[in-house]
Amino acid sequence: MLKKIVAVLLSTFTAAALAVPLGSQSVLVVEDDTGKVILEKNADVQVPIASLTKLMTAMVVLDSKPDMKEAIEIDRTDVDMLKHSTSRVPVGAAISRADVLQLALMSSDNRAAASLARTYPGGMEGFRRAVNAKIRLLGMHNTVIEEPTGLSPHNRSTATDLVKMAHAASLYPEITRITTDKKDLIHIKGRDVEYHNTNRLVGAKGWDVGLSKTGYTEEAGRCLIMRFKSGGKNNTLVLLNAKANSARLTDAVNIRRLIVGPEARSLERPRMLKASAKVKAEKPRVVKASAKAKPVRKARIVKTSVKAKKQAAAVKASKRTSREM
Repeated sequence: MLKKIVAVLLSTFTAAALAVPLGSQSVLVVEDDTGKVILEKNADVQVPIASLTKLMTAMVVLDSKPDMKEAIEIDRTDVDMLKHSTSRVPVGAAISRADVLQLALMSSDNRAAASLARTYPGGMEGFRRAVNAKIRLLGMHNTVIEEPTGLSPHNRSTATDLVKMAHAASLYPEITRITTDKKDLIHIKGRDVEYHNTNRLVGAKGWDVGLSKTGYTEEAGRCLIMRFKSGGKNNTLVLLNAKANSARLTDAVNIRRLIVGPEARSLERPRMLKASAKVKAEKPRVVKASAKAKPVRKARIVKTSVKAKKQAAAVKASKRTSREM
């Protein structure tokens, strides 16, 4: 299946991109079942990928078949010293590997991702070797991943390669389940802490999301990988380097409208469209009723009202002039 997708990607065209305004600098949208390219923009340009990296981290960790119930203690080496990003996971907290994976994928926690790599068999070096092997296996020839969080601008890839990564990640039930959870409660240091998905489209009305991961750093901009069903078809979307979160979301909505076609608006706001359709249906009756009115009397009413308005305006003007003097 991957060979078929790659073959279609090589023959892609950019005509559809001209029809859809896009804020993201690199875009690729593929129909999963056929490999057909729906939309493409700078798909082979290598750029920083931020936390999209965490999908690769999750796959490599799960491939090692670790004990998911084992507790991982967050230590100081897991703290982000590069970007100084915040985390709600305190140093010293002991959390099951399953919950750590949940934090890394759903809420994109950097300490969680770092601890997964640190506790990988062979430590960080073993993790890097496994990542490089996975990259080669997936044929991601334009991808470099040096660390597990995506904080480093040296973690770089292309939209074309990331579609391959998304397809591979979708084969892991744990990843698809976690990344499509809207929120979850995780027990940390004696209390339940609620975490939310970083992708606002997960759980949103009209969106059937099968895989999701957001990313952001200053170098990478706003990024998104998402598999979703629309128009009866499964699609994979990659958006890279949007300048604002609103631009990233707008791109996703516009792309779904492109896929669904004229039905998109009715799927998003059926009540509003139904109401407007009712108004349109009543218009012929209003026009028909007004046709019975006498045209001469109607003309007189209009002429009189215009004359009255002119007279009133003249009176106001004279009063204003006298006051200003």
